[in-house]
Amino acid sequence: MNVPGLVTRQACGSFAEVLGRAEAALAARGLAPLARIDHASAAAEVGLPLAPLTLLIFGNPRAGTPLMQAQPSLGIDLPLKLLVWKAEGAVWIGYNDPAWLVERHGGDGTAPMLATMRSLLAALASEAAA
Repeated sequence: MNVPGLVTRQACGSFAEVLGRAEAALAARGLAPLARIDHASAAAEVGLPLAPLTLLIFGNPRAGTPLMQAQPSLGIDLPLKLLVWKAEGAVWIGYNDPAWLVERHGGDGTAPMLATMRSLLAALASEAAA
């Protein structure tokens, strides 16, 4: 999969296991999801098939607010998100690269907090994928 700005990795285990590990990784860091969107359940409610696909939305206002103060349009892409989905017999986890998001909105993709955000997302994805 080659989507600009999207970091993906294949995960081990079932969809439910990977999603559970992602939620546990967030909880271990004190990051409760602000929202959990189960796209497959929503599709089923209108009679459409969709493989398991869940979006976890979470964030830290101390990190995101300064970015949005500099580039208010970043509010469309923040807070941070992890996506867990099943496709082609595998489970995947993905997230937007924070530096790519900032650059997309015309901001400075080298802001120091972006390295922290990148590290956090990489660690969460790694723990969920293990």
